[in-house]
Amino acid sequence: MKIVVGSDHGAVDLKEEVKLVLKEYPHIEIIDVGTFGHDPVDYPDIAKLVAEKITSGECERGVVLCGTGIGISIAANKIKGIRAALCSDSYSAKMARRHNDANVLALGGRVLGIGPAGDIVRAFVENNFEGGRHERRVKKIMELE
Repeated sequence: MKIVVGSDHGAVDLKEEVKLVLKEYPHIEIIDVGTFGHDPVDYPDIAKLVAEKITSGECERGVVLCGTGIGISIAANKIKGIRAALCSDSYSAKMARRHNDANVLALGGRVLGIGPAGDIVRAFVENNFEGGRHERRVKKIMELE
């Protein structure tokens, strides 16, 4: 599985920690679209880069990060085909995958520590869409685009 990661300057440090968690999984290939330093960048630009990797089929899932995760999740969700879930706990990440088929996980670099963020990322990676009754709902979400 290919997972694309991207963050603005407010979460670049947490992004590096998230990449270490993703490296725990030998079947995951990580593509990092930046940013790579603490100089200010605009999170909508990063959200677009991550989304393009997913909508093109190059990557199956993505992780986006900004200071709170709010702005970058809003930006990512503006892109057709993206279902970004801002999660602050592992249960929400698990259910975002199982029930909502979220293909992007959003995290806040200034509001989460690596311990909780690592658990959230693991839940996002280890869970899959259940389908069934949830397919109808996800289809309705996608029709809103």
